[in-house]
Amino acid sequence: MPTRRKSDISVDVYIPFVETLFRDGLTLSIGFAAQILLVGLCYWKTGDPIYLYVAVGLAVVAVLRLTNVRKYRNAPRPRDWHEARQRENDYIVYGSLHGLMLGMFCFVGIYLAHDNFAEIAAVSVTLASATSISGRNYGSPRMVMIFIMTMTWPISLGFILRGDMYHVILGTLSVPFFFAIRRFADLVRDVLFTAISEERKANRLAERFNRALNTMSHGLVMLGPDGKVVVANAEAAHLMSLKSPDALLGRPIHSLLMRGVAGGMLDAKDCRFIEAQLTRALREGRSRKVLVSFTNGQHYEFSAREGSQELGVITFEDVTARVEAEEKIRSMARYDSLTGLPNRAYFHEVVQAALAGGDRDRLCAIAVLDLDDFKSINDTLGHPIGDGLIYAVAEKLAAFATDTVRVSRFGGDEFMIFFDRVEDDSHLAAMIDRIFAGLQGDVDVAGHALHVQMSGGAVLARVKDTDVDAMTVKADLALYKAKEFGKNNWRLFEAAMDAAFRNRQLMKADLRTAIETRSLRVVYQPIVALDTMRITSCEALCRWDHPDLGPISPGIFIPLAEEMGIVSEISAFMLDAACRECAKWPDQIGVSVNLSARDFRNRNIVERVRDALASAKLSAHRLEIEVTETALLDDKSLTRKFIEEMRQTGVRIALDDFGTGYSSLSYLHTLPLDKIKIDRSFLLDVTRSRRSLELLKGIVNLSRPLGLTVTVEGVETFDQLKILATEVKPDLLQGFLFGSALSAAGIETMSSTVWHFAPDRPAAKGKQRRDNLLQG
Repeated sequence: MPTRRKSDISVDVYIPFVETLFRDGLTLSIGFAAQILLVGLCYWKTGDPIYLYVAVGLAVVAVLRLTNVRKYRNAPRPRDWHEARQRENDYIVYGSLHGLMLGMFCFVGIYLAHDNFAEIAAVSVTLASATSISGRNYGSPRMVMIFIMTMTWPISLGFILRGDMYHVILGTLSVPFFFAIRRFADLVRDVLFTAISEERKANRLAERFNRALNTMSHGLVMLGPDGKVVVANAEAAHLMSLKSPDALLGRPIHSLLMRGVAGGMLDAKDCRFIEAQLTRALREGRSRKVLVSFTNGQHYEFSAREGSQELGVITFEDVTARVEAEEKIRSMARYDSLTGLPNRAYFHEVVQAALAGGDRDRLCAIAVLDLDDFKSINDTLGHPIGDGLIYAVAEKLAAFATDTVRVSRFGGDEFMIFFDRVEDDSHLAAMIDRIFAGLQGDVDVAGHALHVQMSGGAVLARVKDTDVDAMTVKADLALYKAKEFGKNNWRLFEAAMDAAFRNRQLMKADLRTAIETRSLRVVYQPIVALDTMRITSCEALCRWDHPDLGPISPGIFIPLAEEMGIVSEISAFMLDAACRECAKWPDQIGVSVNLSARDFRNRNIVERVRDALASAKLSAHRLEIEVTETALLDDKSLTRKFIEEMRQTGVRIALDDFGTGYSSLSYLHTLPLDKIKIDRSFLLDVTRSRRSLELLKGIVNLSRPLGLTVTVEGVETFDQLKILATEVKPDLLQGFLFGSALSAAGIETMSSTVWHFAPDRPAAKGKQRRDNLLQG
């Protein structure tokens, strides 16, 4: 804001006011000449020397004042308030002398030198000069006051000193007349002050508008009622490759757009379309945006809107970066980041669009391909290698893509292919066989030679009879069937697969109901100590008796529960039931419960074990938790943490199915284990193969020094029992040789039973063999 200085006028107005005092030297010179001439005329007529003195004095003042005016008129603009004030003071000094000389002339003509002509001349020249006070001196209120006093007071004094009543009254009446002059001078000053102030504001607004207009990142043009440019900014000139905004003035929209056509940046058809859209928006008073892509890869967005007073506004900006970013986002939303293939959502969109058009009676197909044993690659070599394999497979599949064959990565290791305009099932089979043949062979991923092996499922249907989702479900069913038949092949969907799928879904629903109603039951397989041949523990096994289908194998409903994500609910049921029943058994008998990999991803698993023990009032050392290698592979560090917390409660930990995984030996010294259970696969040919026997003995001998109890599973024959007892010598045995899984009451009944070991007796079969071995 301007600084205020001893008045109500800001510095930026006060300085121009002071400058006006020295602006017009010509009229001042004419005034001085007329005044000196008139005083000289009075001297010539009267011969009174006093007029000569006044004329000389007025001439001297004229020289001084005009010199002062010329000095400051040619000087630079005052820099601040103090400098302007000094100039005003100089002006007042010489102006005061001028006023005094005119007042002296009036006083001489009215009172001292009695001459009618001199009196009229003196009053006339003073009044004429008084009329110019307000016009010349509005920039200095002090000068106005001094001029009024130096001119009016001598006239009034002269009339009053004449003594007669009429002149006295005349002298008195001149006072209000000259006060009116002062008022008029103030009014002129106020009007001019307002005008200058408003002009300053308008100039500031114009400057701000110009600055805002020309610093916009958008190009802007305003069109008059005739459709021609009346306002343009610098960015508009730059975008139009013109030197200045003035070059745009007077041009219509068509002329501006044709510059792009002339430069080869814009097609003439696009030019007409853009012009039509913009002019229509202006005509209808609606906002409209038009995105224009130029041949050099740039993108401009034109926006049109109606302004005030029939003015139209068009803005345009370079949105190349935004369009490229949006395109990148759109690509990320549509394409898989690893392979570059269409993702699931975009594939669905593309196929849906393809099915919506064309001949509705044509055949089309969808195939689902899945990498066999891909999880083992991730688990053993790491996810980066797995990603490399997926990328390599995607490259091979992309080579088969055409206008009628669309390839997509559906997620994980699964790919989807859409075949349009298929002739018949043999045509589809030929195309899929060709793809499978192209996928065969090894690929090199970071120095690893990986063999590509895939399974697939396909479905063929008429467009009018299907949709994308239905075909995807059926292709998945065919894929599951292909995996059941040994993988590395593909199957075409058949109606029987759909029935099997529906049955599977019904079984899932029934299984969920069975878990919620606690209709599952628990049986217990005895675990016998080799040294006493008595039951020392048992493994809790889950059984499901379906009301319609009868007993369902755990090999069927446990994978179903894992697929449904409810296997942890079965584990919780098993824990509660096993602890509750074990509490009723003799103290020397414990129970083991197998927990799934999903259980060890639940941070509440330790608390769940504690709750089961507390609810059954069972000693922790009588409960054994069996851990599978799958659970360890998912998150070894988290699983180890949970195992250590369980072990701190007194629960024992066993590693189940030892020897079947990729790195089981590493767990023996890295995990806090109490027992290992050797998988039944080691006993299959132990009686015939010395190599298998030595391997089994080696595992037992390796485990004992580590303080681990060894259980051998799958003992089914007397010959196996004999060789285990005489050569391998594990701690515990488990298998059908000691009977099938029993109810909780059966375990309690058999708790004191002893199996007598007779090494010289030949092996028996069936019930007779078990009767010979089992003696109560």
